[in-house]
Amino acid sequence: MSRARAAVILAAGQGTRMKSDLPKVLHQVGGRPMLDWAIAAVRGAGVSRIVVVVGRAAPALNAHVEKTLGANAVAVQDSPLGTGHAVRAAEPALADFDGDVVVLYGDGPLIQSPRIEELFAVRARSDGMVVLGFEAANPFGYGRLIVGSNGTLERVVEEKDASAAERAIILCNSGLVCADAKTLFRLLAMVKKNESKGEYYLTDVPAVGRAEGVVTRVTMADESETLGVNSRAELAQAEAVFQARARKAAMEGGATLIDPASVFFSYDTEIAPDVIVEPNVFFGPGVKIGKGARIKTSCRLEGAEVGPGVQLGPFAQLRPGAKLGPGSHIGNFVEVKNSNIGEGAKANHLAYVGDADVGPRANLGAGTITCNYDGFDKHRTTIGADAFIGSDTALVAPVTVGDGAYTGTGSVITKDVPAGALAVGRARQENIEGWADKNRARRQKKKDEKK
Repeated sequence: MSRARAAVILAAGQGTRMKSDLPKVLHQVGGRPMLDWAIAAVRGAGVSRIVVVVGRAAPALNAHVEKTLGANAVAVQDSPLGTGHAVRAAEPALADFDGDVVVLYGDGPLIQSPRIEELFAVRARSDGMVVLGFEAANPFGYGRLIVGSNGTLERVVEEKDASAAERAIILCNSGLVCADAKTLFRLLAMVKKNESKGEYYLTDVPAVGRAEGVVTRVTMADESETLGVNSRAELAQAEAVFQARARKAAMEGGATLIDPASVFFSYDTEIAPDVIVEPNVFFGPGVKIGKGARIKTSCRLEGAEVGPGVQLGPFAQLRPGAKLGPGSHIGNFVEVKNSNIGEGAKANHLAYVGDADVGPRANLGAGTITCNYDGFDKHRTTIGADAFIGSDTALVAPVTVGDGAYTGTGSVITKDVPAGALAVGRARQENIEGWADKNRARRQKKKDEKK
């Protein structure tokens, strides 16, 4: 029978190098706060209890954790006395927990569930503790893992304390630890304060454990999974790793990315087989793309559903709540927000469709606008099946255009249009013969008199 699993996520760092009012772990990678990546990783590994350690003055972070996990998931590190001290802050929240716990970092958005699962699996097969290591292309700055002849971890040596021979080691410490919860907290209580920094380090636990007869083993990860974010530059590096993963997954899933490097995904983008994505497309959170759709160049999508066979763009924007039915066309410089576009419907040029329901096969001419906001409230526009909306029509919501109805070009539609009717809402045209010639001559005369 498998043991219960818990996680302690360290998020109390001040993140001063980010130079931001936003807590570091709430900065986003792939449209998702870094902390939420860590939460998702441990949830995917079967963790039932999560405790997030925050700093004393972090109201925005506290609120985020409470909203995501509940108030009992917050542990406060009163003073910034190191990573070991931070983990101990979670001990009261896990006082009744009997099982294994993994410790990871809220500013490490690239760790994945299989790696967490592997830590628990190695821990389940053996007594003692497990740490996650990686081989660094450039190990400078990382703590080194010193492994004995029997393959178990002897100690972690920080860069500043390492000898020349130890600095040559490329096996580095990710900072992730998995252990029996009671053993971990017992050993943490034995860690001594670092004399130079005045802090208690989680990295001292393996050496303390070794002295107490607790064996520590090492399991490996790719270096890219272990990247921690402490600056804007490192945030950009993490984003690049995520985007590379997402692009690879999309193509392996059957989508064509004509220029992969110019397509940007979010953490939850869903893209079906046989989708073609042209260059310079941005998928914000909450986007689903159906089979065989084509997303043309320079489109931006967020919170939108694109049905099978849809043609979108170029230069189109889908905002939250946009739902495009199968085979519909949304063309260049068209914006759709909180609207349902029926099967085969078209809005090919220069239109704004907001808070609307557009029926199947309806056609919206260039310059069509649904006037949905009266300064206080939003109102809906309903356009029936097979309706034809003439170019430059302003539909003043709430208003309904019936099935098969037409609106004349340049109309302002303020009343419902019955099915099959033609609505014309514009001033009658009058031609004043000779006015333009007379006006031009008069203006020119005044200009000449000023010389």
